[in-house]
Amino acid sequence: MGLRPNVRVIRDMKARQGVLDNEVTRRAYLYVARNQTLPPQVRHQAQLQLNTFGRYTRPTTVKNRCYVSGKGRGIIGEFGLSRYQFRLKALNGLLNGVKKASW
Repeated sequence: MGLRPNVRVIRDMKARQGVLDNEVTRRAYLYVARNQTLPPQVRHQAQLQLNTFGRYTRPTTVKNRCYVSGKGRGIIGEFGLSRYQFRLKALNGLLNGVKKASW
């Protein structure tokens, strides 16, 4: 029986991909909507266009999660693992360049 990916991890990957796909157009609309020198009608239309984007196109929906367990706290960003999973993989020698410190 194979390891089934965590639903939270799949959702986070979907959000990351959506943000990546729509980043340029979102930023363009955001720039127009926030530009005080443009007429209010143009800014309002840009804001309406921003509102039509889906939930997974917003950068705030992306959260760092452990790609093994799906935990959202205690993530070591360089490896994408929670503290516990990082420790397990490091002790088993599965992470290149990581070894247990001793003094």
